[in-house]
Amino acid sequence: MEITVQQYKHCDLLAIKGKVDSFTAPELSKAIEKANNDGKFKIVLDLKDLDYMSSAGFRALLVGQRNCKRYNRGEIVLTRAPKKIMDALELTGFTPLFKIFDDVTAAVGSF
Repeated sequence: MEITVQQYKHCDLLAIKGKVDSFTAPELSKAIEKANNDGKFKIVLDLKDLDYMSSAGFRALLVGQRNCKRYNRGEIVLTRAPKKIMDALELTGFTPLFKIFDDVTAAVGSF
């Protein structure tokens, strides 16, 4: 798994490439936590190149969302999720918990 970070004026964009499983999910958690520690609570996750996400990855998303929304400081939004990831998000009941956008510009612009 690779995570690349782009910083914008109002948010951070984290592009995730590869697979998020029980082995790589802590890396995703650390990337979100690092953004939070740097004072960034508005985060866009670009899932375009994400091949697979296990339950550990979904847990990392949930914990990250909780930390970002704490004290109404921000949130995590998702963009360009592949169909199989969207299906998994719907199956697990995560779609109401995240704003989901079709393109990066709309996601970044939502902040």
